[in-house]
Amino acid sequence: MTSYLNLPRLFRHLLVCLLSTTLVTNCNVIHAQGRKTTLSQKIAYGGREGQLSDQGRSRTFYLYTPKSYNSRRGMPLVLVLHGHGGSGRSIAHTSRFNSLAEQKGFIVVYPDGIDQEWSLRDDVSFVDALIDHVKEIRNIDSHRIYAVGFSKGGILTQALACRLPNKIAAFASVAGALPVRLKGNCQPRSPVSMLMINGTNDRSVRYEGDDDTQQRGALISVPATIHFWRSHNGCPSSAQVRQLPHPRLSDGFKVKTSRYSDCSGGSEVLLAAVVGAGHLWPGGASDDVSVNKFNNKLGFNASKTIWDFFYRHHFPY
Repeated sequence: MTSYLNLPRLFRHLLVCLLSTTLVTNCNVIHAQGRKTTLSQKIAYGGREGQLSDQGRSRTFYLYTPKSYNSRRGMPLVLVLHGHGGSGRSIAHTSRFNSLAEQKGFIVVYPDGIDQEWSLRDDVSFVDALIDHVKEIRNIDSHRIYAVGFSKGGILTQALACRLPNKIAAFASVAGALPVRLKGNCQPRSPVSMLMINGTNDRSVRYEGDDDTQQRGALISVPATIHFWRSHNGCPSSAQVRQLPHPRLSDGFKVKTSRYSDCSGGSEVLLAAVVGAGHLWPGGASDDVSVNKFNNKLGFNASKTIWDFFYRHHFPY
């Protein structure tokens, strides 16, 4: 084997340069790769898809982190549940909660139902597991975790209020109500702050409830659901009533709010009845031109109302 010292001086010099260049290049590559990894870990803003395993099944969700997120400080978490046939992405588009998260400073997670549907039994467990999962990958303020759902997602939110009142600080349902079969078994040990937003002319989730309460999936009426939570929380019988007509509104649509405050544990029950409205997310985005025209006239934003309600409630520190 030829010794390095026996090589001609010029050749030795070239070999040293070659080895030095290769070493520096490799170090630069390693450094660049390391820097890239570090950046990808720090840049956690915006939307991303995620998944976790629950009850032996792979479940998916869409997570949105605002630019104001700081891993050293806990941030509120809002869970938004889509309706029948929807997805996390679709309810993110409809509710516009991502924009609100940027303005107000909270994280949003949009779970996906299996085959775009929810199970009132299995998905309570899934939401519970999802909250724990998000807390592992983001710094979440455990005192400020909230849940809202639309339509079937709103019905699931009512189930969450029955089952997870010690984990979720406040709840909101849009175009939802309490299922008949859950009412008798819904006995949470703590007060529940509940906001309901319902159209009085909703034919999918009927404001007056289902005529046949024995049918599968039957719902009690919206007023009966409000009465249920008001009674559970020990709220006063009288409500603070406000009417929110829009100055440009000429076709009779309006929002009537009934607020029950001074309830046990600082809880609150609030109903926003959208008079004459159907099955929709008031103030949300829609591909239906008529819905957009209605929302523009109504001048009521469900998402902002929901966040204002959530912001008033948190677990004691």
